[in-house]
Amino acid sequence: MSGWRDRKNPCIIVAGKQSPAAECSVSRTTYYWGMLTLDDARWSSLHGGYRVPYDATPVLRRLAGDWTDRAAWAELWNELHHQGDVGEASYAALPVLVELARGARVRDWNVYALAATIETERHARRNPPLPTWLATDYRQAWAKLAELALQDLREAGDRDLIRSALAVVALARGDLKLGALLAGLDDSEIDEYLDDSIGWSDEYCSDLGPVAES
Repeated sequence: MSGWRDRKNPCIIVAGKQSPAAECSVSRTTYYWGMLTLDDARWSSLHGGYRVPYDATPVLRRLAGDWTDRAAWAELWNELHHQGDVGEASYAALPVLVELARGARVRDWNVYALAATIETERHARRNPPLPTWLATDYRQAWAKLAELALQDLREAGDRDLIRSALAVVALARGDLKLGALLAGLDDSEIDEYLDDSIGWSDEYCSDLGPVAES
């Protein structure tokens, strides 16, 4: 089934919305996302960015309880991506992260930037292909993530959120190079590129403010 179901209480979350019947307890909940649940034995055999097995489920459960858990995000960044390497655990974590993001009251740049990084590096020849059993869920998750990104861009003011959400939209629409560029460049690299290509610092004024009022 799609969505998230608790086997032990009547709380049901479908399409990111929680029923008022009960308040979910993360520790008591079994999560469903397509074929792979968070208690599926396959998680322990999936490889992360270090090319060794990495079970992402404990950290994903932590994020289900606290979406803003910075230590959990730091662990996912470290384990699911390493110097351009990603693995099956990286791909499998993404649909779960997207479903969590849909239910989050506030989304920041982490989910978009990590997803964009994973998707960009999925195209690297050295990284493993997307497993057949995961392909449908992964692609559906990306379609949902692109919609979230478009929603958040309407109100976004944070530079990192804007850039990472735009990267997601570009990747979802098939513009891999633009998505990779947006996801991979930091402020200093963008400054260097603009200065080298069009003399930005000398020729342009950056302090005029946004062209549109939010």
